[in-house]
Amino acid sequence: MVIRPTSRILRATRLLRASIAPRCQLAIPIARSFSATKDWKGRNRIYDSVRRPDDFQSYLLLSSSSKTPLITLWTASYCSTCQTILPLLNELVSSGVGEDEGGVAFCEVEYDANDILTSDLGMRYMITSMPTLFSFDRGEAQTQTRVTDPRKMKDPEFMRAWIRTEARRRGTGGGGSATGFLGGLFGLPK
Repeated sequence: MVIRPTSRILRATRLLRASIAPRCQLAIPIARSFSATKDWKGRNRIYDSVRRPDDFQSYLLLSSSSKTPLITLWTASYCSTCQTILPLLNELVSSGVGEDEGGVAFCEVEYDANDILTSDLGMRYMITSMPTLFSFDRGEAQTQTRVTDPRKMKDPEFMRAWIRTEARRRGTGGGGSATGFLGGLFGLPK
C-alpha cells in the first residue's frame, strides 16, 4: 500500500524548503583588494543601561575585544543634570561622532541601582559626583580624561571633541593609571 501526501502537506513542505534554502546556501567569498593600511572607520555602539556589575564587566570585555573605547556616563535617578546630559550624549554617539576616528561604545551606569551601590565599582573608579563621564580603553580606566564638570558635559562642541579624542585611542591605551606618577618612577612612558 502506497501512502500519497495530500496537497496540504505538499504545500507545507514547499514553504518549509523555501524558508530554509536561503539559509543553507554557501556564502561565496568576495574578492577584496590588498591594502596595507587599516580601515579606521568604525561603528559606534550604544549598550543598555548598566544596573549590575556583571553587565559592566561584559561591556568592558566587548569593548576590549573589539579595540573600541567604552565611554560611560555615571548617573543617578535623583540627578536632574544627568537627565539632561544623557540624551545629548546618546544623540552624539548615535549620530556617528567618533566613527571616523575608529568608533566608540557607550553605556550609562546607573550608580544608584541596588546591585551597583552594593558593589565596589564606584570605589574602584573613584566616582564621587554625578554625573561623571569616564572612558575605558583595553579595560583600563582613563583617569586623565575623566569629566565631572556638568557645564562642559552640556556643551555639544566640547562633547564632540572629547568623544573624538577617546575614539582615537583604538586600543592603544594612554592616559590610564600606568602612565601617571608611578609609571614615570618605573620607567614606563609618561
